[in-house]
Amino acid sequence: MPLTTEQRNRSVTSLLNGTNESLKSIIPLDYQLSKPGLLAKPLNIQFGVLIGFTGDLKGKLILSGELDVFGAIGQAMFGMAIEGEMLASFSGELGNMLAGNLSTNIVQNGIMTDITAPTIMNGDTTLSGYDKAIHLTASFEKSGNLDIYLLID
Repeated sequence: MPLTTEQRNRSVTSLLNGTNESLKSIIPLDYQLSKPGLLAKPLNIQFGVLIGFTGDLKGKLILSGELDVFGAIGQAMFGMAIEGEMLASFSGELGNMLAGNLSTNIVQNGIMTDITAPTIMNGDTTLSGYDKAIHLTASFEKSGNLDIYLLID
């Protein structure tokens, strides 16, 4: 049964709040989170991680940013530099941790979801075919920006 507009709006609000809570609990760096905005064009990414979610709400969580940002987050989490193939692997695991935590956060609002395995996107990638795309940016002082996209099918 399709969601009503009110149910969908509540679900999106839960996603946004859950995303912020996930960032706070997983990444040990201070950040500023931008206000959410709707993306009106196809999404272009150079490097990022895509995690799908299924269940009551279907869509994708995408983390996108410079490799240096993922590296700085990894160093803050593990206390050592993460480079090369390990950086790509860590980036996927970061996406997995954030999406899993997000899924756990929103179940408290009655939204049941499951997540897919992470997909690493490296190179010129264009994504389209989603109903709505919400964009947020987490700005980490001295580390750069991590773009967060919630694509809702």
